Amino acid sequence: MEKTELLKHAASRFTKFGSKRFTLDELANELGISKKTIYKHFKNKEDLVAESVNHLLEEVMSKLNAILEDKDKDAIQKIIWIYKICFNYLKEFKPSFINGLKKYYPKADVVFESFRSDVVHQMIYYLLVDAKENTIIRNDVDIKLVSQLYFLRVDNVVFKSDNLFSLYSSDVLLDHLIINNLKGIVNSDYKVMY
Repeated sequence: MEKTELLKHAASRFTKFGSKRFTLDELANELGISKKTIYKHFKNKEDLVAESVNHLLEEVMSKLNAILEDKDKDAIQKIIWIYKICFNYLKEFKPSFINGLKKYYPKADVVFESFRSDVVHQMIYYLLVDAKENTIIRNDVDIKLVSQLYFLRVDNVVFKSDNLFSLYSSDVLLDHLIINNLKGIVNSDYKVMY
Protein backbone atom coordinates (compact mmCIF):
# COMPACT_ATOMS: atom_id res chain seq x y z
CA MET A 1 0.00 0.00 0.00
CA GLU A 2 1.29 3.43 -0.94
CA LYS A 3 1.86 5.91 1.85
CA THR A 4 -0.04 8.63 -0.05
CA GLU A 5 -3.14 6.44 -0.33
CA LEU A 6 -2.94 5.63 3.37
CA LEU A 7 -2.62 9.34 4.26
CA LYS A 8 -5.55 10.32 2.07
CA HIS A 9 -7.83 7.66 3.53
CA ALA A 10 -6.70 8.39 7.09
CA ALA A 11 -7.35 12.13 6.63
CA SER A 12 -10.86 11.51 5.33
CA ARG A 13 -11.67 9.25 8.27
CA PHE A 14 -10.08 11.41 10.96
CA THR A 15 -11.95 14.49 9.75
CA LYS A 16 -15.23 12.60 9.52
CA PHE A 17 -15.11 10.65 12.78
CA GLY A 18 -12.55 12.51 14.88
CA SER A 19 -8.88 11.70 15.15
CA LYS A 20 -9.17 10.16 18.61
CA ARG A 21 -12.29 8.11 17.95
CA PHE A 22 -11.23 6.54 14.64
CA THR A 23 -8.75 3.79 15.49
CA LEU A 24 -5.82 2.29 13.62
CA ASP A 25 -7.61 -1.06 13.75
CA GLU A 26 -10.54 0.49 11.88
CA LEU A 27 -8.21 2.12 9.39
CA ALA A 28 -6.35 -1.13 8.74
CA ASN A 29 -9.63 -3.03 8.40
CA GLU A 30 -11.09 -0.54 5.91
CA LEU A 31 -7.94 -0.62 3.79
CA GLY A 32 -7.59 -4.38 3.98
CA ILE A 33 -4.11 -4.18 5.50
CA SER A 34 -2.56 -5.05 8.83
CA LYS A 35 -1.71 -2.51 11.53
CA LYS A 36 1.86 -3.65 11.03
CA THR A 37 1.71 -2.16 7.51
CA ILE A 38 0.64 1.17 8.99
CA TYR A 39 3.54 1.04 11.44
CA LYS A 40 5.96 0.51 8.55
CA HIS A 41 5.15 4.06 7.48
CA PHE A 42 4.44 5.74 10.82
CA LYS A 43 6.01 5.48 14.25
CA ASN A 44 2.67 5.91 16.04
CA LYS A 45 -0.85 7.24 15.61
CA GLU A 46 0.20 10.79 16.41
CA ASP A 47 2.65 10.77 13.49
CA LEU A 48 -0.06 9.36 11.22
CA VAL A 49 -2.55 12.03 12.31
CA ALA A 50 0.03 14.81 11.86
CA GLU A 51 1.10 13.61 8.42
CA SER A 52 -2.48 13.02 7.26
CA VAL A 53 -3.46 16.54 8.37
CA ASN A 54 -0.41 17.90 6.58
CA HIS A 55 -1.32 15.92 3.44
CA LEU A 56 -4.88 17.29 3.50
CA LEU A 57 -3.70 20.87 4.06
CA GLU A 58 -1.18 20.62 1.20
CA GLU A 59 -4.12 19.71 -1.05
CA VAL A 60 -6.04 22.75 0.22
CA MET A 61 -2.99 25.00 -0.16
CA SER A 62 -2.56 23.93 -3.76
CA LYS A 63 -6.11 25.11 -4.51
CA LEU A 64 -5.59 28.36 -2.58
CA ASN A 65 -2.39 29.10 -4.48
CA ALA A 66 -4.27 28.66 -7.75
CA ILE A 67 -6.72 31.33 -6.58
CA LEU A 68 -3.87 33.67 -5.66
CA GLU A 69 -2.44 33.31 -9.16
CA ASP A 70 -5.76 34.02 -10.87
CA LYS A 71 -5.27 37.32 -12.74
CA ASP A 72 -9.01 37.67 -13.44
CA LYS A 73 -9.92 38.12 -9.77
CA ASP A 74 -9.26 41.16 -7.61
CA ALA A 75 -8.11 40.86 -3.99
CA ILE A 76 -11.63 40.81 -2.51
CA GLN A 77 -12.78 38.13 -4.93
CA LYS A 78 -9.71 36.07 -4.04
CA ILE A 79 -10.51 36.32 -0.32
CA ILE A 80 -14.05 35.09 -0.97
CA TRP A 81 -12.80 32.19 -3.10
CA ILE A 82 -10.18 31.25 -0.51
CA TYR A 83 -12.88 30.99 2.14
CA LYS A 84 -15.23 29.20 -0.25
CA ILE A 85 -12.57 26.52 -0.73
CA CYS A 86 -11.77 26.36 2.98
CA PHE A 87 -15.47 26.09 3.88
CA ASN A 88 -15.89 23.20 1.44
CA TYR A 89 -13.22 21.35 3.41
CA LEU A 90 -14.32 22.51 6.86
CA LYS A 91 -17.90 21.37 6.31
CA GLU A 92 -16.57 17.79 6.17
CA PHE A 93 -14.82 18.15 9.54
CA LYS A 94 -16.47 16.96 12.70
CA PRO A 95 -15.95 19.47 15.51
CA SER A 96 -14.35 16.60 17.43
CA PHE A 97 -11.62 16.43 14.80
CA ILE A 98 -10.27 19.92 15.50
CA ASN A 99 -10.86 19.60 19.24
CA GLY A 100 -9.12 16.20 19.21
CA LEU A 101 -6.07 17.69 17.56
CA LYS A 102 -5.76 20.26 20.32
CA LYS A 103 -6.30 17.73 23.08
CA TYR A 104 -4.60 14.53 21.90
CA TYR A 105 -2.34 15.22 18.92
CA PRO A 106 -0.13 18.27 19.50
CA LYS A 107 2.01 17.65 16.40
CA ALA A 108 -1.06 17.67 14.18
CA ASP A 109 -2.46 20.69 16.00
CA VAL A 110 0.74 22.61 15.27
CA VAL A 111 0.36 21.73 11.57
CA PHE A 112 -3.29 22.86 11.55
CA GLU A 113 -2.65 26.06 13.52
CA SER A 114 0.30 26.94 11.29
CA PHE A 115 -1.85 26.50 8.19
CA ARG A 116 -4.66 28.62 9.64
CA SER A 117 -2.22 31.32 10.69
CA ASP A 118 -0.53 31.31 7.26
CA VAL A 119 -3.87 31.68 5.49
CA VAL A 120 -4.91 34.64 7.65
CA HIS A 121 -1.59 36.36 8.37
CA GLN A 122 -0.12 35.83 4.93
CA MET A 123 -2.79 35.32 2.28
CA ILE A 124 -5.78 37.19 3.68
CA TYR A 125 -3.80 40.00 5.29
CA TYR A 126 -1.82 40.75 2.13
CA LEU A 127 -4.92 40.52 -0.04
CA LEU A 128 -6.58 43.07 2.26
CA VAL A 129 -3.49 45.29 1.98
CA ASP A 130 -3.63 44.94 -1.81
CA ALA A 131 -7.34 45.81 -1.81
CA LYS A 132 -6.66 48.89 0.30
CA GLU A 133 -3.78 50.00 -1.92
CA ASN A 134 -6.11 49.66 -4.92
CA THR A 135 -8.76 51.75 -3.15
CA ILE A 136 -11.23 48.88 -2.95
CA ILE A 137 -11.20 49.05 0.86
CA ARG A 138 -11.98 52.29 2.67
CA ASN A 139 -8.99 54.30 3.89
CA ASP A 140 -10.14 54.32 7.53
CA VAL A 141 -10.12 50.52 7.84
CA ASP A 142 -7.45 48.93 10.05
CA ILE A 143 -6.45 45.87 8.00
CA LYS A 144 -4.67 44.11 10.85
CA LEU A 145 -7.67 44.48 13.15
CA VAL A 146 -10.07 43.29 10.44
CA SER A 147 -8.03 40.17 9.80
CA GLN A 148 -7.90 39.44 13.55
CA LEU A 149 -11.61 40.07 14.15
CA TYR A 150 -13.16 38.47 11.13
CA PHE A 151 -10.81 35.97 9.60
CA LEU A 152 -8.50 34.37 12.16
CA ARG A 153 -10.97 32.20 14.06
CA VAL A 154 -13.71 31.47 11.54
CA ASP A 155 -13.46 27.73 12.20
CA ASN A 156 -13.94 28.34 15.93
CA VAL A 157 -17.15 30.23 15.18
CA VAL A 158 -18.61 27.56 12.93
CA PHE A 159 -17.77 24.77 15.39
CA LYS A 160 -18.41 26.66 18.68
CA SER A 161 -21.50 25.11 20.25
CA ASP A 162 -23.29 23.62 17.29
CA ASN A 163 -21.64 22.69 14.06
CA LEU A 164 -22.99 25.53 11.93
CA PHE A 165 -22.23 23.47 8.82
CA SER A 166 -24.94 21.05 9.95
CA LEU A 167 -27.38 23.94 10.35
CA TYR A 168 -26.54 26.09 7.31
CA SER A 169 -25.10 25.61 3.85
CA SER A 170 -21.52 26.62 3.08
CA ASP A 171 -22.84 29.42 0.87
CA VAL A 172 -25.00 30.88 3.64
CA LEU A 173 -22.07 30.76 6.08
CA LEU A 174 -19.75 32.28 3.47
CA ASP A 175 -22.23 35.09 2.93
CA HIS A 176 -22.72 35.83 6.63
CA LEU A 177 -19.18 35.29 7.94
CA ILE A 178 -17.09 36.59 5.05
CA ILE A 179 -18.97 38.49 2.36
CA ASN A 180 -21.07 40.66 4.67
CA ASN A 181 -17.96 41.61 6.63
CA LEU A 182 -16.15 42.50 3.42
CA LYS A 183 -19.11 44.62 2.32
CA GLY A 184 -18.68 46.62 5.50
CA ILE A 185 -15.09 47.62 4.68
CA VAL A 186 -15.14 48.21 0.92
CA ASN A 187 -15.70 51.59 -0.69
CA SER A 188 -19.31 52.36 -1.54
CA ASP A 189 -18.68 52.19 -5.30
CA TYR A 190 -17.26 48.64 -5.14
CA LYS A 191 -19.71 45.80 -5.73
CA VAL A 192 -18.70 42.58 -3.96
CA MET A 193 -18.94 39.75 -6.50
CA TYR A 194 -17.26 36.40 -6.89
